Amino acid sequence: MTRRGNQQAGRARAWWSVQRGSVTAEAVLLTPVLVMLLALTAVVVHRGVDARLRLDDAAHQAARAATLHRTTTAATAAARDTAGAALTQAGVVCRDVTTTMSGTLAPASAVTVHVRCTVDFGQAVLLGVPGGKTLVASASEVVDTYRSQARRGGA
Repeated sequence: MTRRGNQQAGRARAWWSVQRGSVTAEAVLLTPVLVMLLALTAVVVHRGVDARLRLDDAAHQAARAATLHRTTTAATAAARDTAGAALTQAGVVCRDVTTTMSGTLAPASAVTVHVRCTVDFGQAVLLGVPGGKTLVASASEVVDTYRSQARRGGA
């Protein structure tokens, strides 16, 4: 090795010996920040997954409620009310909830309810996540084949 190479190696060893322990100090200072960031990320992910599951359940309940009515107007109102109540009871904070129903209420036909909800993530803005996300869930239920029919003619 040349003399210059030895000098450079000696300087590198001297630099490392002076810097000894600085990596440990940096790790001690940064670890709590990284743990808090990880915890906040886990909370945001959990809130999103939980809202998705609860929205799916609300759509299922709304579709079932819609199949219990005989008119489209009553079925649509029941689906809307049931979805709103299910989300409120589950603790999901939605900025707005909209429900749409498709299908017919004839026996053995399917009714599909779509529930749309903009979920509020609250303080997730600190992580760069938008304050809310619009989630959509759908559920289908079959109208009971043997449900009683309205009597005609009053008899």
